[in-house]
Amino acid sequence: MSGITNGQAVLAASEPALCGPPHVEAPVAYDAILLAGFGGPEGQDDVIPFLRNVTAGRGIPDERLEEVAHHYRHYGGVSPINEHNRQLKAALEAELERRGIDLPVLWGNRNWDPYMKDAVQEAHDRGFRSIIALATSAYSSYSGCRQYREDFAMALDATGLRGELRIDKVRQFFDHPGFVTPFAEGVRDALATFADRGIASSRTRVLFATHSIPTGDALRSGPRDRDFGDEGAYGAQHRAVAEHIMTTLGADVAWKLVYQSRSGPPTQPWLEPDVNDEIAELAQDGVEAVVIVPLGFVSDHMEVLWDLDTEAVQTAESHGMQALRTPTPGIHPAYVAGLVDLVLERVHGTPAAERPAMTGLGPWFDVCRPGCCENARLGFKPAVAGVAP
Repeated sequence: MSGITNGQAVLAASEPALCGPPHVEAPVAYDAILLAGFGGPEGQDDVIPFLRNVTAGRGIPDERLEEVAHHYRHYGGVSPINEHNRQLKAALEAELERRGIDLPVLWGNRNWDPYMKDAVQEAHDRGFRSIIALATSAYSSYSGCRQYREDFAMALDATGLRGELRIDKVRQFFDHPGFVTPFAEGVRDALATFADRGIASSRTRVLFATHSIPTGDALRSGPRDRDFGDEGAYGAQHRAVAEHIMTTLGADVAWKLVYQSRSGPPTQPWLEPDVNDEIAELAQDGVEAVVIVPLGFVSDHMEVLWDLDTEAVQTAESHGMQALRTPTPGIHPAYVAGLVDLVLERVHGTPAAERPAMTGLGPWFDVCRPGCCENARLGFKPAVAGVAP
């Protein structure tokens, strides 16, 4: 797909991205990197205010929020996600210094301090005018991509800096080798552990887990002019990565993509099967061991600690099954180096044909296509790094 030729521009973009090419193949001189996170509470008093931020505009009363809050309260009201982002920021800075690249790293969150608008204001105050953003989400969906792009636009408006600050965003990196390698290593090691324990491969299963989303949102993920199947680009991307891992490892073990962390009314269809339901069904089939791979997550935040390490592992144990949860990328050297490589693709204007991608779906777009990852409930809001619908 070629760039937009009818004069339609990309909001707050650098000059090479302004007309909306799918891949920007011209160099861009960036001043800084913006690490964009989800955010999380860091104490018991933060939990409900944080959840109000997450659910803003939905009219959910505090009594219902408290039903979710117990996950955080179990860990002292502290989500690990902010500390993980501090570690990732430090690791990125170390990798940039090692390579002799002078790009400061700023950090802003969607739902908790440090907020995105504060990071954008800091960038401007420090004299930066051209920013490349790294969102801590690898896949295409509203919450995983478009909402971050909306966050950047809202931050520019909140600070009054639209027109003064340019923000581009690296491509979705679900199939970049830096992201895939840590998962492949984890699956390899877990399967070896079960083999050492004498568990046959025929009685072992690999479950690739990711956050469930409404089926309607899944269908609207990715560009509108391409059919990705019943689960949209979101499901297709996860399946492609899982298949690549299992094929590359040459593992003679059955695998399945499963979902977790469902919320919302029971009348609304969400992606299935749930990881716990799948484990229970596998137990009925005589499976003795499950490898749980948190494929949809970049770090060990609450959905990993509670929904997988606590609930899914307990489900397996209650059925007499052994379970191993593999690591998330975190600050794995390959992941950190890969994120820097993604930034350098845009710095150097690397041609799309020369960019690494481990599946046939990539390399993904630098500039999101018109209508990508629509939120049907909220409609289209202004968003950077994408062509307006």
